This record gives sequence, C-alpha cells and structure tokens, in this order.
Amino acid sequence: MIPPEAPLPNDVVGQGTPPAGHLRLEILKARADFLRAARAKRVVTPGFVLQYRPRDEGDVIRVGFTCSKKVGNAVARNRAKRRLREIARLVLSEHGSAGMDYVLIGRAEVTANRPFDVMLDDLRQALSRAT
Repeated sequence: MIPPEAPLPNDVVGQGTPPAGHLRLEILKARADFLRAARAKRVVTPGFVLQYRPRDEGDVIRVGFTCSKKVGNAVARNRAKRRLREIARLVLSEHGSAGMDYVLIGRAEVTANRPFDVMLDDLRQALSRAT
C-alpha cells in the first residue's frame, strides 16, 4: 500500500530536471588527464575557464573540475565546484561533443557569486567558440 504522502508513480517525479541528454558524462580524476587538458585549447569566460581536448577513443564526454586556493577557503572552493558541476550536467550533455575532455576551472570571487543562468550562458557560448 502506498502511504498518502508519497507521490504517485509518474506524478511529480522528475519535474524540474532536464531531459536526459544523448551523451554520457564521466568525471576526470587522474592528474595526467588534467595535465593533458592544460596543454590543450582553452576558452576564458567571466565566470570560469574552459579547457578542452579531443580524444581518440570513447563516445562519452569526460569532464573535470578544479579551483585553486585563489578562489577562497575550502567552503568557497567547494561551492564554486558544485556550481561548475551543475552547469556541466545541464549543458554538456546537450551541447558537448562526444570523445572530448573538458576541464572547468573556477575563478576567484566570480564562480561562486555569478548568477547561475549567466553561467549557463557562459558555458554554452564557450562551447560554441570551442567548435
């Protein structure tokens, strides 16, 4: 029996979340991947820096996130990385290219405070400049 406060199947579940994109995202974790991305091309936006490089293998998008201590203390860095993760989740699955590595680098005093919808537009523009 379903309790009265539980949502019914196919009811409110999934509202407010974007439709699943056609490309899967994987997280970059190895230092070597970040170093390869650092030697690749980059697009600078007011809210963050996007580094990108093509890979030969795979149909997935790999993405990494980093913030230096210039961004602030651990709380500020974590907040900035959470925001970068969310814009990547929302935008890269739709506008990213398969077989690419992307690294989003937070910027001091901007990434954590910039309006979220503006950061979404920044990433879309950066991806259009990257291709």
